[in-house]
Amino acid sequence: MQIAVAGSIATDILMTFPGRFKEQFLEEQMHKVSLSFLVDELVVHRGGVGANICYGMAQLGHRSLLVGAVGPDFAEYRAALDEAGVDTSHVRVSATQHTARFTCTTDQDANQIASFYTGAMAEARELDLAAIHAAAGGIDLVLIGADDPDGMLRHTRTARAQGIAFAADPSQQLARMDGEQIRELVEGAEYLFTNEYESGLLCQKTGWSPAEVIDRVGVRVTTHGGDGVVVENAGGIVAKVPAVTASAVVDPTGGGDAFRAGYLTGRAAGLDHEPAAQIGCTLATTVLETVGTQEYTLDHRSFLDRLTTAYGPEAATSAATALNLTH
Repeated sequence: MQIAVAGSIATDILMTFPGRFKEQFLEEQMHKVSLSFLVDELVVHRGGVGANICYGMAQLGHRSLLVGAVGPDFAEYRAALDEAGVDTSHVRVSATQHTARFTCTTDQDANQIASFYTGAMAEARELDLAAIHAAAGGIDLVLIGADDPDGMLRHTRTARAQGIAFAADPSQQLARMDGEQIRELVEGAEYLFTNEYESGLLCQKTGWSPAEVIDRVGVRVTTHGGDGVVVENAGGIVAKVPAVTASAVVDPTGGGDAFRAGYLTGRAAGLDHEPAAQIGCTLATTVLETVGTQEYTLDHRSFLDRLTTAYGPEAATSAATALNLTH
């Protein structure tokens, strides 16, 4: 099954300030703040929802197509994705803009000051999904994740026109887009991915009830953090899978992307919703225990042992057989 993932590709620059931001602000000077923080730690991680999902799928042995826009500074990042097993041949490289960048400083109270530079991500609207579909010999499913809003809408329209099944995963862009745009992204999707909060926001912005949302998509997948995931269709709940307990949540970033990677890999291998969601939940916890969204290398034996502990030996055997993993 040929899966394409259209979504953001970004670099995360994370810094740690050993003090408290609140102690640096003067109430009487808040109208003209000018501050510089001397940080103790700086780490650079590869990120972006599109790249994170493709990386997770590659760790499970599924080679997917990454569709997104980057800058000329992408060479090292591309090499890492290629080595991991991601197809980056359809990534657009901007001639003028840097790859999108998230810069965040965290103080000792876990307060954060952050900026997001869109950069080359804005050129995602220039990507031609129909041409990629033809060049790849046919795409069976495209996940349309958070990216340039105009690009997301164009990909959705193209998928409909080309008869390509698509998964709607608007996530962070729900806050930016209006009801009409969200309705266009969701209507007719094979899958709709949201977390619990996004589910409510989607209903509020579209004016649809939860039942009306389900009537407009094939399968609705809602993640509930530590409470696991619910998969439902027009006939009702088809799977309710508890989360895998983390030994320690080191960094929550990227857990949702990892779930999508595991779930879609399971579905691509022919698994039903419940075993696919079990794979997704297990991979999500692996990422929660890692600093950085692509800083892990999946040991398949340990992964299957964890599946066994969480869901039983039959679940692990099913995953091992479907994904061709070594138990």
